Amino acid sequence: MTPNVQVGTILIEDRPLVTRVLNLGSESYSAKWVVLKVLDQKLRSVGWNRSFMAEEAEATVFGSLAAKNIQKALKRIFLKMRKQNFNCLEVTKMVENRFLGVPYITVFTHPHHVSVLGGANDRFCT
Repeated sequence: MTPNVQVGTILIEDRPLVTRVLNLGSESYSAKWVVLKVLDQKLRSVGWNRSFMAEEAEATVFGSLAAKNIQKALKRIFLKMRKQNFNCLEVTKMVENRFLGVPYITVFTHPHHVSVLGGANDRFCT
């Protein structure tokens, strides 16, 4: 069963180094992405950091604000993030609208990078 995604949900790409070192409590969501239960405290405890990226990522799909449509929008965002090599995102807003009577939703996220602390020599997890 796919976990419920709402505003504030954090998803991370299921990369071996991240999951092995942090032993994150997570639920599988889509392909290589998982929904995290707790992130910031675990990251800090092992000396890692979650860097906030300023540019918002969004995707729009036809349909109501239902789990399957949210998942479709997030899959589009995952594809955008893969091209830019981000490995984490936080859902910040979900908006439901209509155009000529046809419902559609837009899901907004903020990309993040989970990385090892080290100043200018930060290494991104792979």
